Amino acid sequence: MLENWHQFGKTGKCFIIAEIGTAHGGDLKKAFTLIDAAAATGCDCVKFQMVYADEIIHPLTGEVELPGGKTRLYDVFKSLEQTPAFYKELKAYTEKQKLEFLCTPFGLQSAAQLYDIQVKAFKIASPELNHFPLLHAVAAYNLPVILSTGVSTLGDIEAAVNITGRQSLLLHCITQYPAPEKEYNLKLIHLLSHIFGLPVGISDHSLHPVLVPVLAVSQGACVVEKHFTLSRKDKGLDDPIALDPDDFALMVKSIRQAEKKESRDILDRMSLEYGSAEVAAILGTGIKTLAPSEQTNYHTTNRSIHALYNINQGETFSRENTAILRSEKQLKPGLHPGYYDLIIGKKALAALNPGDGVEWRHIL
Repeated sequence: MLENWHQFGKTGKCFIIAEIGTAHGGDLKKAFTLIDAAAATGCDCVKFQMVYADEIIHPLTGEVELPGGKTRLYDVFKSLEQTPAFYKELKAYTEKQKLEFLCTPFGLQSAAQLYDIQVKAFKIASPELNHFPLLHAVAAYNLPVILSTGVSTLGDIEAAVNITGRQSLLLHCITQYPAPEKEYNLKLIHLLSHIFGLPVGISDHSLHPVLVPVLAVSQGACVVEKHFTLSRKDKGLDDPIALDPDDFALMVKSIRQAEKKESRDILDRMSLEYGSAEVAAILGTGIKTLAPSEQTNYHTTNRSIHALYNINQGETFSRENTAILRSEKQLKPGLHPGYYDLIIGKKALAALNPGDGVEWRHIL
């Protein structure tokens, strides 16, 4: 199916992705169990994440507030690191179960390794929408690139699409865990498709198994992605906001039923079941703004340029002493990744500590 991604939205059938992510906890047997359980729901695809901690955050990021409580995220990411052979086995098992395999890279190393195991497409998470070196790398592989667009502006999406080009597919998203259903503004699906001339789907972080997915179908979503777990009581990073097999199967069934109906019929039925005010709130205005739950995370969730180590005054900025990372809450963000090539080779006018965001005052 992924080879025919450009037909998404033209066939009348929604492509449903079970986002397993890192719910396997590094246990291959559990990963196979998750794939089997996902296959039984009737989904089309399972997605994983190829995690290398140093591609995502600095060791000094500290604790991050997640659905499961405060978490030292760097340590969790380190514990989830696996060899490419692990993902090659996941891919083989997934395809044996007649499902499509997707996996998210978070940097150049993971993107290259996924290409080496012959993935059919790349999925870029919302915080990496402005990771320009990563976008250039995956675009060069000439495979479909699925871009999540949470915690972003129209300008951010445009800049990403300018790199990944016509091989792009967009997923409207709210980067909050869990995401409030009423913030989803699903009328944006039409707007994004019209502006960029690309297929558009939804990446849903809300808790309800039906509301956002089915209403997204009514607005023309060609893809629905939602987190999947064996149990919300499991200890994976995203398990508290994921759907268990029963709820995921309900979502798939509801989407398949909605696909057979006209948009107006879907809206009438959903309004009758959940209330017209609830449906109207979830559909929103169709105006692209940061969702209220995302606004304070805009500069910290997305990528910026950081010092990896102590950089002394007069020292040259290089790709060895800097990186493009998420700053999260503990570290002050640096310059946009679009300036990365510009700062390389420049001298530091002021000293930086490990984890510091690189700012103009350090260069000019």
